Amino acid sequence: MTGHGPLPPPAVGEGALRRRGGGTQVPPVSPGLWRFMVGWFVRYLRKHLDGLRLPLWSAPPATGHPGPVVIYCNHPAWWDAAVILALAGRLFPGRDHRAPFDAAMLAKYTIFARLGAFGVDLDSPRGGAQFLAAARAILARPGATLWITAQGRFQDVRVRPLGLRPGVARLPELSPDALFVPLALEYAFWDERGAEAFAAFGPPLAGSELAALPRAERLARLEGALADTLDRLGADVMSREPARFRPLLAGRKGVGGLYDLWRAAAARLRGRRFDPAHRSAGE
Repeated sequence: MTGHGPLPPPAVGEGALRRRGGGTQVPPVSPGLWRFMVGWFVRYLRKHLDGLRLPLWSAPPATGHPGPVVIYCNHPAWWDAAVILALAGRLFPGRDHRAPFDAAMLAKYTIFARLGAFGVDLDSPRGGAQFLAAARAILARPGATLWITAQGRFQDVRVRPLGLRPGVARLPELSPDALFVPLALEYAFWDERGAEAFAAFGPPLAGSELAALPRAERLARLEGALADTLDRLGADVMSREPARFRPLLAGRKGVGGLYDLWRAAAARLRGRRFDPAHRSAGE
């Protein structure tokens, strides 16, 4: 479960989870709205960040996996929602994406109920039951992907232990055919005015192997896999070497405004190509 959620929030109550005949019905996703919002968030990231990079050692996991996939991640910043939407839309375009979110916030943004988010009440004991009921219905679908910011609140990438919420460790019992994939997220300022966003997928864990472990050991295994992925990504980020990464999205370069207009005019007067980047490629 998550406190802020990997997707912007939908409505709660009738619009989020409906119970019929004792089962949980997850609202349908609007494919057209999903594609539009992924495109909108991609443009938003390009406008406000310098880019989104994946390390060369990280490959999109389980793109051909026929069963469900659970992608659980740390929660370092407000930007996580937009980054996860971009990753989902660009790397897993054919899958059915779902995400839990704090019910107290979801009622403010009703449109996102049609994007796959569902409400979980974090302020009452029923929240855990809501999460597990929705997760059971979602993971019964072969092409489903469940995204979880498993720390449940914003936390610095350097904090150890990660403190994952125990709900994520219950999911292998509900879906032993699922793959569990750690996703490390980090942000850093390099050479440009905008921050760099970084994402790295760790090796997937088989749900059947996790389900065979006691819950406490299972949670420790999930947390250890995410911590290892975070540590490896952090070493690459600290190197400040772009060659260690491949860009998924490229943002705007330069300072912008009148200053870059003046620089562009000066470059044309000298017969040079204007490059707004602080550090040109190859420098």
